[in-house]
Parts: sequence; structure tokens; C-alpha cells
Amino acid sequence: MSAESTGTFGITVDGAAAPLAVSTATNPVTEAGRAAPTEYDAILLASFGGPEGQDDVIPFLRNVTRGRGIPDERLEEVSHHYRAFGGISPINAQNRELKAALEAELAAQGIDVPVYWGNRNWDPYIPQTLQEIYDAGHRKVLMLTTSVYSCYSSCRQYREDIGVALTETGLAGRLRVDKIRQYFDHPGFVAPFVEGTAAGLKQVREALDAADGSRDGEIRVLFSTHSIPTRDAEAAGRSEGEPRTFEGGSAYVAQHLANARAIMAAVGAPEVKWDLVYQSRSGAPHIPWLEPDINDHITAIAPGQDGAAALKGIVIVPLGFVSDHMEVAWDLDTEALETCSELGIEAVRVPTPGVHRDFVAGLVELLRERMAQGTVADRPHVSDLGPWYDVCRPGCCANFRADKPVISEEGVELGTAHDPRPESAALQPDGGES
Repeated sequence: MSAESTGTFGITVDGAAAPLAVSTATNPVTEAGRAAPTEYDAILLASFGGPEGQDDVIPFLRNVTRGRGIPDERLEEVSHHYRAFGGISPINAQNRELKAALEAELAAQGIDVPVYWGNRNWDPYIPQTLQEIYDAGHRKVLMLTTSVYSCYSSCRQYREDIGVALTETGLAGRLRVDKIRQYFDHPGFVAPFVEGTAAGLKQVREALDAADGSRDGEIRVLFSTHSIPTRDAEAAGRSEGEPRTFEGGSAYVAQHLANARAIMAAVGAPEVKWDLVYQSRSGAPHIPWLEPDINDHITAIAPGQDGAAALKGIVIVPLGFVSDHMEVAWDLDTEALETCSELGIEAVRVPTPGVHRDFVAGLVELLRERMAQGTVADRPHVSDLGPWYDVCRPGCCANFRADKPVISEEGVELGTAHDPRPESAALQPDGGES
């Protein structure tokens, strides 16, 4: 990052500034994938979706595992974390809250564009949402997703879902759908984790002090993200025209490591060690996935390493997640915190961005990077990996199982054409016709 393009993002923790280093320097690699601002007339918030009752759990899991031939008996075996919460995933309520926050922030910034919401695996489904958008008279749609890093399931799968939906609904060539860049290192996403990590360290130290006066005992920060198959990790960020090699052999791994370093530098606790760990592994045991698992790692480091004293405290940072959905509520708040409790380790889990003011404002800034309405020229990022591509390189984050239609990829026409917007479409703020 060049000095003239580097500044700090304003974060306050306990009344003191925690400067997050931010750059707006142009990335010579990803600049090739930068798209010109467009007059979008609708925004699509796309997410994973989740069940909203016990009767929804198995149908939802069938959607998630479609095409893999997994019997309902096996799905029932893995449904326990949903069953424990009444069959209700928190993700849908959180997306409703995020949608409302985006609408309010857009309105506050004078951007009069409706926000729609569609899911990959549960109602409201993406194909029906696209049809709704088209029927309301919209023709140019800008999509943001609730997955922020680069890998098949976080980026390409969403782009495929749109491609398939446009094809199946007959809207290909009639409705344009583009996607904002993967925003893993946008300060709006990273800043809430700085605030949370600093607060988490303080909370653990105070708890240790109150328990036995061991405020200065050994504390570790664990940055946790969703594990993915090693093969998918190695394909993350790989594409035609991508000249870089990535730390850890994967853009997915490198992006998390870069964020963790930026967060710890802003927190200003050089004496605190940290690790990147993984969670929520699924699938056949013989297929390698990214490791270490967070629970295995906690158990391994609890006694202390290389002659160090036993671990006294842990701060868990859900770095791979936008909101407190099921994989946070179960895998971290239930399993990981129980592991810490069993080992006598004081632990806290840091909040996800959710509808944090910086996160919501950052999402609107990301939308405005692409919109002709109030275009934002600067593209802030906290790592040298960003800002990421607007339009992905050919074959990026390969799908090893099937070849599907896809949007927002160089050389692909699907989703780029559109019919003229009807002159008679008088749209209300919610996107409905009057």
C-alpha cells in the first residue's frame, strides 16, 4: 500500500481509538475486473436461508444436499442442532433485520432503489425473487451476498444460482444481474471485529481477575471460519489471468489470515497469540478439509505449549461469518464454549457484524461503488489482496461437480442483457407497482 493512500478507520473501544489501517490504493491485479458504474434499479440481498420450524428442517436439509443422494435418515442424524433450537435457524430473522437496515441507510444517503431478499435453500427462493423483481418492472439488479470470502460456496455458487435461476425462469437476456465484489477486507466488515476482539480480551481479563487474580494469564485469540474441502480451498481465487500465489495455498485462507493480522494490529495487543481455526465440517470423512478444527485445537493448546503456562482464556472471533446464524449459535456458542468450560478455560465469543452501524454503512458504500446513483470512487480495503474483482476471472473458484450457467464472470453474457424498463412501471419504495 502506498503511504499517500493509507489512512485509518475510526473505531472506538472503551472510549479510545483503535485505528484500523485502510488503503484506497488501486490493486493492479484486480483492477482488470473493475466494472463501470451502472444505473441499477433494484438490489438483491442473497443468502443461504434456513428452516423456520421443526417441519421445515428435513425439507431444508434436502435442499442443501440436493443431488448428493443423502437419505432422510442420515439428514435426521445431522439435524440435531436445528432441532435443539426448535427447528428455527436465526438466519432468516437476521436477514430481515439486515434488509431493513440497508433500506434505512440507502434512504438516509438519498439512494431510492428497492431492496429484495432471496435465499439459496429456503423461502424466499432466488428464482421466485428474480421473477418478482422482473414483474415489478426492474431490469438491472445489483446483488450482494452474505458470504464475503473467495471460494466456491461463498462466491461462485451464488453466481451459479443466479445463472440457473435466470435460465429456468426464462429471464436470461431479459434481466441483468451483477454482483458486488467479495468484501472480506472492506473496513465496514472488519471494523466490528476489531471492536469485538478488544472488548472480548477485556472481558476475559476481568473475569480471570475476578476468579483468581490471573488477569495476566495466557490468553489466545481464535479466529474461526467455516471449513471447506481442501480441493475447493486450493481452487479459491484460482482462475485464468490470476498471477498471484496465496498464503496457505488458497485465496480463502490468505484472506482470513490478512484480516486476522489487521484486526490484531488495530487491537494493539502484541503479547496475545492468535490462530486461524475452522468449524462446521461436513461430508465424507475420507475427503480432506481445512484444519485444525476449533474444538480439537482448543484441546491441543489448553495445557500450554513449548513450556508456556496452561491456557487461561480464549476469545473466539467468528471471522468467517456476517451474522449469528446456526453455525455460530451451535458450533461456537454451544460446542466450542462447552469445550472451553470443560477444560476450565474462561472464554467469550465476539459478535458478528450483524447490523453494526459500520457494517451496514460499508455495504451501502460497496453498492455505491457499482451504482451510477451517487457513485463512490474510492474502494477501501485493509489488505493487499483487495479490493477484489467486480467481475470474476474465467473459471474462478471452480465447480468440480458440474458445469452451470454463471453471472459476473469475464466472457459470460448470461444476465448482462435486459429489456427496457416499462415506462408505465410506477414503483413504490417496496418495489410493488401502484
